[in-house]
Order: sequence, then C-alpha cells, then structure tokens
Amino acid sequence: MQVDPNSHEGSEQDTQANSEINKLKQPRVASKRFFGSHASRRSFLGRAGLFSAASVVTGVLGSTFSSKNGGDVVQAQNIKRQYNNRPFDYRRFVDKAYRVRLEAAALERNIPIPAHPTNGDEERYPNKIGSDSRGLPHNERGEVKLEAYNSLTKALTTQNPNDFENIILGGTRKLVNPQGPLAISLEGINAAQIAVPPPPALASAGRAAEAVELYWQALLRDVPLSKFQNNTDNPKVLAAVEDLNRLSVFRGPKQNGRVTPQTLFRGSVNYVGSGSSTRYVTPPGVLDGPYLSQFLLLTIPWGTQSVSPLIRTALPGNDFLINFQEWLTVQNGGSSAKTIQYDPKNRYIVTVRDLGEYAHIGGPTYVGASLIINSIGTPLNLGNPYVRSNTQVGSAATFAVGHLQALLNLGTSRAIRASYWQKYYVHRILRPEAYGGLIYNNIVNKTQYPINSEVLNSKALADTFSTFGTYLLPQAYPEASPIHSSYTGGAAANAGVNITLLKAFFDENFVIPSPVVPDPQDPTKVIPYSGPPLTVGGELNKLATNYAIGRGHGGIHWRSDGSASLALGEEVAISLLRDERLGYNEIFNGFTFTKFDGTRVTV
Repeated sequence: MQVDPNSHEGSEQDTQANSEINKLKQPRVASKRFFGSHASRRSFLGRAGLFSAASVVTGVLGSTFSSKNGGDVVQAQNIKRQYNNRPFDYRRFVDKAYRVRLEAAALERNIPIPAHPTNGDEERYPNKIGSDSRGLPHNERGEVKLEAYNSLTKALTTQNPNDFENIILGGTRKLVNPQGPLAISLEGINAAQIAVPPPPALASAGRAAEAVELYWQALLRDVPLSKFQNNTDNPKVLAAVEDLNRLSVFRGPKQNGRVTPQTLFRGSVNYVGSGSSTRYVTPPGVLDGPYLSQFLLLTIPWGTQSVSPLIRTALPGNDFLINFQEWLTVQNGGSSAKTIQYDPKNRYIVTVRDLGEYAHIGGPTYVGASLIINSIGTPLNLGNPYVRSNTQVGSAATFAVGHLQALLNLGTSRAIRASYWQKYYVHRILRPEAYGGLIYNNIVNKTQYPINSEVLNSKALADTFSTFGTYLLPQAYPEASPIHSSYTGGAAANAGVNITLLKAFFDENFVIPSPVVPDPQDPTKVIPYSGPPLTVGGELNKLATNYAIGRGHGGIHWRSDGSASLALGEEVAISLLRDERLGYNEIFNGFTFTKFDGTRVTV
C-alpha cells in the first residue's frame, strides 16, 4: 500500500541469454526479424506476449487513446513526442525493458548455489523427534505417526500439488503455505542460492543453551524492559544472567565475554562462516541505550492521520501449553480452549510480554519506520541521485519514500519465500514447544530422549517447575507456533529484508532527535531519554532484533531461528536492490549501507 503523501511529487542457457541480449543491442533492420524463419515458436510467443502487454500501457509513454464508434476496443493513436523533430523511440524503450530483464536473470542465475548442510537430526532419529511434526497426528507421548510424516515429506519431494492435498493432518489447523517457496520470483535471488548455517542439533549444548534462554524469557515475561540494564536490582534478571553464564555454549550478545543485564535478550545475527561453521555478530547499535527501538515508541505520521505507538497488551498470567493434554492437542493440530485476556487500556511496550504480543500480531512496523524516519528530518542516503540534483526530486517511481515503500512490500513476500524454502525443503526443525515436550517426557515419563544435561540441570528449568508446575515451555500464545517448522524464522526474515531496504534509502548516521523511553510510573506516557546518541542505523538494527527476539518472548522461536533469518532477509534485500538498479535512467553509483555485521557495502 502506498502511504507516502508526497509520492506524486517529488552454460547453454547462459549462452542463449547472452545471445538474446546481444541481438537486442544490434540496430533494428526490420520488424520481420522477430517473426522470420530463424525465430522459434517459443521466442515468437514470448515476444508477442511482451508486445501485447506493452501495447496495453502505451498511454504511460505519452500516447492518447480513442475508441471506435460502437466498439469496445481501445486503440492508441500514434502521436509522436518530438525534440528537434526526433520521435520517441517506443520500440527501443520496450527492447530496453526486455534487455534489463534478461540481464537481471543472467546475473542472478550466475550466482553459485551454496551447500545447504543440515544438523542431521531428521536422518539421525527414525522416530523424527528432532523434526517439526506439529499439525500431524501423534501418539500419546507426542511422537509423530510416521505414515503422516512420510506423507508430508513425499509432497515436499515430488512437489506435486496433488500430493500436498494428501498430507495426513491430525486436527483442524492447516500447514502454512508449503508450496509458496516453490513460486518463481521475477526479481531477486532464488532461495536455493542463499546459504544459512545449520541450526544446533537436538542433543547439542548449543540447543540446550537456546532452550535455557527461552525458559528465562517465559519466567521474565512480566519484568519491565527498563530492568534490563547493568545497574538492575531485579532478582530474576540477575538469576537469568548467572544461569546463562554457566552454560558452555551461549551465542547471545556479551560484554567482555559475559552475559550482562544490558545484553540479556538482545539480538544477534548469524552468518555462514568458513565451511559449515557459523559466524556470530551483534549488529551496530543493538547494545546501545534502551532495550526497545525508538521506532516502537514514536508516533507514526500517516498523511493527515497518525498511528499511536500504544498497543493492546496481554495481562500477566496469560501462559499456555503448561498442561500436557493441552500441549498434545496443539501438537496434533488442534486448538487450545483458552484465549488471551487483554488489558482494556492500551500502553507502550514496557515488558517482555508486551514485546512478545507485539511480535505476535505486529503492526505497520517497517512502513511506519519509513514515515517516522522521513518526518524527523533524516536525510536521504547520500548516494541518492536526487540529493545532488538542482532540478528534480524523486517520487514513488524512483528514489523517494514511495519507491521505498513499494520495495518493502515486495521484500516481505520474497523474504518469506526464501525463509519458507529453508523451513520446508531443507531443515524441518522442531519448535521450542516440541523440545519442551521431550524434556517433560524425560522427567515425568522416564523416556530417554537425547536432551543435553545443561538444560536439565539449569535453574531456568527448576524455576519453571516451581512457578508454573510444569517442565513444558510456557507459551505466550494459545495456538503456540504457526504450523510450519522453526528454522528459519519468517518474521525475522521480514525484519531483515525491510531493515536493510530502509538503511539503503536513508542516512544511517543521522542522530534521532528527542528520543524517549516509557515512563516507569505511567506506561501510557513517555519521558525523555538521556544517554549516548541513538542513530537511525543503530535503532533500525535494534528494531530488527527486537522483532526477532520478540518471537522468542512468545516462546515460538529459537534465538538461531531469528539470527540466521536476519542475514537471510538482508541477502534478499541486496538481491532486490541489485536487480532494481539495472533499470534506472538516473546517474547512480549504487546503494551504500552498513550490513548487520558492520561492514559497508555498495549494491
């Protein structure tokens, strides 16, 4: 949706593709070159379709339309737009569009296909306890019925639409869009060309560490975010920090090699390292200042209207799937009988639970950020060609906020395709709620699932039992996770692609004027923030990680789900900008911005 109020203003196949580009670079001799004996039927039909489509929109090139008497056919009059008696070259313009599409396709196709290593759990466990199976029927312990799991993997292997209709479900909830990742995008990189690191294995200390963090997120849901600072006196925050520091492997942000209250539950990004290793980074700005990004605290100016940053919040005590039968019902694709009880008064995001609820439902997060950035006077990225123009400004067509907003919507769809491809066609990793079921069964039903001892011996698990009376992972949402696998996280991929596009269009170094924090005495108000300066780039990075970790606050995603997805979304954004750049007429040297790992790139 366009919301900028000023948008009206201001191999063989490779050889064939290159051949098509070269042909179109040659002078046109006669129109019959497209339809002569050397043109294949497919080539003819392809070009005929292109020319038919072009004729429909001829009006945008300046022609007027007239209708014959008594007829419904509208035909363009051949009105020549002239400068020094030279007509506008319509055919050249159409051919340029064709060449750009070919060049974009060739560039994307030549990107190597990386290795896609998994953590091996699907092959390692014949009963599929390390794989996502929610929505399928399970036995009384929560192990998936293999006939149903095989019906899913058959469809994913054959990719036959009819096989997807034969997947055996266990309840009324349906799988979310398993064929969506198979759609071919006409812009941007193919999902198979994006690498993500393998997630932690079921039995690993890394998976146990992520589980310990999630149990603490559940225990701290009603703690104010203002307590997440190094001078905190909150005993739960201090206990969580101590517990996480005892772990042999924890990949969240640290200060001087240790988890601190200031780094607790802050976001991170995972890139593919050398070989199949993982490179762990904390994006610039994420540890600076308040936990919450300014873009979740400022009013969104929407033309003549505005969107308040106050949100509907869940009351304390809204925790779900703490009863094993409720948990099993949801694993089988059923629904909890419980619903969220909401506070009747809206307020700012002030607690862990509040951020989890925001990430549950969402809002105009990234379009809103674009409008806030624009309204506070943030300059456009210095590479924008209209920054230095004496005669022109951009619009929704190119290089203004309206253009950016169109890319934000497109990027969201393309990032979901890439993320869901990893979910369904590569990893199929179990959700945290299912891992909690394995822990429960080990302790209560004396099963021998391969759960690392670090989570079993953690204070987080002991406190969860004393607080909730269960070893299951308490969920903030009654439906728990969506019915698709955990890795990679779709919401985090959206954050990655949108934040990267925003950084490409605006000056990241601009200092946000008059930053605020929620009033500790009245969560319906804000007070001025006093501390180190907060930049647009840093607060955008914080917004991305707030949203990714917010899904963990709800109990539905591992840290690595979000961390890998932010990098994945970033890669999708870079590919869209790369393709978009090919079509510009402006003198443009590329989009320059800072990636999540702190490196500067020009696309």
